[in-house]
Amino acid sequence: MALRVGLIGAGGIATDVHLPAYHAVPEQVEVVAVADVAYDRAKQVAEDHHIAQAFDSYEKMLEQVDLDAISVCVPNKFHRDAAISALNAGCHVLCEKPPAMNQQEAIEMEQVAKESGKLLMYGFHYRFQSETQAAKRFIDAGDFGEIYAARVQAIRRRGIPGWGVFTNKELQGGGPLIDIGVHMLDTALYLMGYPEPAAVLGQTHQQLGTKKGVGLLGDWDYQNYTVEDMAVGMITFKNGASITLESAFAANVEKRDTMQVSLMGNEGGADIFPLKMYQEKHNTLIDITPAYLPEVNAHQTEIHTFVEDCLKGNVTDRYAKQGTNIQKIIDGLYQSAATGQAVQF
Repeated sequence: MALRVGLIGAGGIATDVHLPAYHAVPEQVEVVAVADVAYDRAKQVAEDHHIAQAFDSYEKMLEQVDLDAISVCVPNKFHRDAAISALNAGCHVLCEKPPAMNQQEAIEMEQVAKESGKLLMYGFHYRFQSETQAAKRFIDAGDFGEIYAARVQAIRRRGIPGWGVFTNKELQGGGPLIDIGVHMLDTALYLMGYPEPAAVLGQTHQQLGTKKGVGLLGDWDYQNYTVEDMAVGMITFKNGASITLESAFAANVEKRDTMQVSLMGNEGGADIFPLKMYQEKHNTLIDITPAYLPEVNAHQTEIHTFVEDCLKGNVTDRYAKQGTNIQKIIDGLYQSAATGQAVQF
C-alpha cells in the first residue's frame, strides 16, 4: 500500500526537491494534498503535479485528509508548529533543515515524536552523498582510527540569496550558519558519530550583507538584511574531539562556493567533497582518491530513505535526537557571538 503524503508549503523546496522524489517512486508514494497560506500557489502546484486537494492551511489539510506522512517545507519559524501538528495528527514527518529556530523548539519536536510513536526526520541530504557514505564505510572499518578534529566550511564569495526569506532573522533564526553551515556541520557530526558537545565559542560578522554589491545568486534586499553574513566558531566535545567552523553568504575569498568537511584521525584523515583520504603506511605518506563513486541524487536518497522507513515501520528516534543536538550547537554559537563568552553545556 502506498504512503499517503501531504505537503506543508508549496514553495521551491517542495516543487524542486520533495515532489520529484516522491513522484520517482509512485508504487510507494501517493501525494494527495498540499497546503500553503498562499492558496493560489497551493492550487497551482496541485494542478501542475496532479495532486487531488489543495488547502490554505495545514490545519485544514490535517483535519480533512487521511495522511500517513508530511513534508514540512516552510520557513524555519514555522517548522515546530507544523511538525508538531502533523505528528499529533498521526503522521510521520520529514522536516526541512534546520530542525527549528532554536534548541527548545527542537526538544519539543523530539518529545512529541516520541510520544506519538512517529518518525521525525530532518532534511540533511549531504550525509547521503556518495562521498559521505564512502568515507563512512572507511571510518566504520577503523581506517581513520579516532577522529579527534574536523574543519567545516560553507563559504560563498558573494552568495547571498536574492529570493525567499534567507536574510530575515525573524523568519530564519539566522543567516549562513543556520542555513548552509548546518549542512556541513551535520555531515561532520554524522561522520564523527554525533558526539555530545561540551562547549562552543562563536563570532558572527555583518560586513557585506547590509550594503549594495555584486550578487551571484541575485539581488538581495540589503536595506532589510538582518542576519549575519559570516559566522565562525569552535566546538569541543565531551569525548575530546573538536570542530572549527566557517560559514558565509558573502566573504572576500577566491572561490565562488566552498562546501567542505575535513576530518583528522590518528590513523587517517579525509576531505569529503570531493573525497580524498590521507594516511601513513609502511613509512610512506599516501593519498587515496576513489577511482569510482556512484552518482546519486542525495535529496532523492534522503527522501526515499524516509519513505522506506515509514513503510517498514522503522520508527527510530535517532534523527530527532541528532536534530536537537545540532540545534544546541547552533544556539550556543549564536549565544556566544552575542555575549562574547564561550558557552558551556
